[in-house]
Amino acid sequence: MTKVFIDGSAGTTGLRIVDRLSQREDLELVLLPEELRKDPAARADALSSSEVAFLCLPDDAAKESAQLAQGMPVKIIDTSTAHRTDPQWVYGMPELAGYRERILKSSRIANPGCHASGFIALVAPLVQQGLLKKDAYLSCFSLTGYSGGGKKMIAQYEDENRPALYGAPRQYALGQSHKHLKEMGVVCGLENAPVFCPIVADFYSGMEVTVPLFAKDITGTFEDICQLYKTYYTGGLIHFDVTADPDSMLSAAAYSGKDDMGVSVFGNEDRIILTARFDNLGKGASGAAIQNMNLLLGLPEDTGLTV
Repeated sequence: MTKVFIDGSAGTTGLRIVDRLSQREDLELVLLPEELRKDPAARADALSSSEVAFLCLPDDAAKESAQLAQGMPVKIIDTSTAHRTDPQWVYGMPELAGYRERILKSSRIANPGCHASGFIALVAPLVQQGLLKKDAYLSCFSLTGYSGGGKKMIAQYEDENRPALYGAPRQYALGQSHKHLKEMGVVCGLENAPVFCPIVADFYSGMEVTVPLFAKDITGTFEDICQLYKTYYTGGLIHFDVTADPDSMLSAAAYSGKDDMGVSVFGNEDRIILTARFDNLGKGASGAAIQNMNLLLGLPEDTGLTV
């Protein structure tokens, strides 16, 4: 039975991973009691005794755990921002061309950020295939359920005495310094950071990431983008969403409770809208982390996931 250590199981992502993996009969979870949760020696022992470890920690603590694990054979999946653009770590989106092979050969995987997952799924293939130039100036807006803000935000939104303004969507990261911007640019190979507008709304989970384009921004056509997504995403948990109806409203909660992602293309030959929908707690967090673990263990990557 494979031993799996979850370092930092008190946060939203850690708790969700614990809940999901505790139902698996092929895994044995290694969890530290509260009094040892921040003890370096206890954490080092847990890392050394495990085959796979999830780091569900703030950035500095994740770096500390990675340092503790140096020289150990344990395979680490870091859900923090700490290593997402570190060249010694592999970015954990196996659907991108060449990344599944890199993940299988690595023992250090950086799990993608939620907003970044949607943006990269939409933009990276276009840059790789030459439909979008690396020096393109892009914008992106992203709707997320409030669970993306962690335990504190969940409590705020579910408080019966919450401020009335919580009932309407709220835009944040107004200074254009969101922590996901760096990985969005690096993984896509972009020379310019996009204008990024994340918005939290009054629903529990789900995400809708949109990148608008003018025809002059691309080398190709509307149909070229559709065809690229159809052929590019033929495996893994990302797929071209053929059910999305351009004549109806698009819900950010359509993939709530699921671990896959649907990408869509709307608009016309002049103005194009690229959209990725998924669950910020699923393919945007714990689902992606478990997918990467399954790959590292040689299992079907959707084992224990909901698609």
